[in-house]
Amino acid sequence: MPMPEPKLGSGPWIMGILNVTPDSFSDGGAHAGVQPAVDAALAMLEAGADVIDVGGESTRPGAAPVPAAEEIARVAPVIERLRARTTAPIAVDTMKPEVARAAFAAGATIWNDVTALAYAPDSVVTAAELGATVILMHMQGEPRTMQANPVYEDVVADVAAFLEERADIAEAAGVKPERIWVDPGLGFGKTLGHNLDLVRGLPHIRARTQRRVVFGASRKSFIGTLDGGAGAQDRLGGSLSAALAAWEFGADMLRVHDVRETVQALRVWLAIGAES
Repeated sequence: MPMPEPKLGSGPWIMGILNVTPDSFSDGGAHAGVQPAVDAALAMLEAGADVIDVGGESTRPGAAPVPAAEEIARVAPVIERLRARTTAPIAVDTMKPEVARAAFAAGATIWNDVTALAYAPDSVVTAAELGATVILMHMQGEPRTMQANPVYEDVVADVAAFLEERADIAEAAGVKPERIWVDPGLGFGKTLGHNLDLVRGLPHIRARTQRRVVFGASRKSFIGTLDGGAGAQDRLGGSLSAALAAWEFGADMLRVHDVRETVQALRVWLAIGAES
C-alpha cells in the first residue's frame, strides 16, 4: 500500500509510535492489553497521524531479544483489531520476517526494520513477497551493544552509503522502488555528535539514496544530554525542535510519540512559512 497524501498540505507524513512492549525506553507498558493499545492508536490518528507503527520488541540500548512467537502475540492482535477500525496504513516495527508475515496477515502493510532487512537471509525476499512498503534503518551493531563505542569515518557518508546499498538490495529482490524508504537511525549506534551531524546531513542522505526519508528523534537520549540529563518524559520540547529541523532539512516522514503536539508545531511552522 502506498503512503497516503500528507494531512498538512506541504508538510511531512506523521507516523505515530505504538509500542506494545513492557520495556521500551520511554513508554514501556503504557499500552498493556489489546484494547488500550488500539484506543491509543485511534487517538493518534484522530490527532493527525497518517501511519501507526506497532512494535512488539524494544530496541532501546541494552535491550534483550524477544522470541518471535512472543513478539507475534504482542503485535498481531493489536494490528488485527486496529485494522477493523481504520483504513490508515499500519506498520510493524520488527526485524524478524516471521513476525512481519504474521503482522501482514493481520492487516499491516509497512515493514519498518531497524536492521534494513539484514537480520535474516530471507528478509528481503519476504518483503517482496508481501508487497510491502519498507523502511530501511541504519544501526551500527545491535541493540545490546550499539552504544558501547560507535565509530565512523564520516557518519553522514557512511550511513548514506549503507542505506543506498540496502535499498538497492531490496529493489533487486523485488521490492517496488517507490515503496522503499530510508531512516538514518538516530540513537542507534551514534554519539551526540553523530546524531546532530545526521540531522544536518539529511539532504545528503536523501540525494545519495534517492529515497524518501523517515526521521525519528522523538524522546531520544541525545535530547536529554543536550538538556542536562532530562528524562524521556521531559523531552517534548527537544523532540519538537528536532522534528521541525528535520522537516526543514528534507525529512519526508516524522516518527513521533507525541502526535498532537508535533502536528500543532508543524501547522504553526507551515503557516508562518506560507506568509513569508
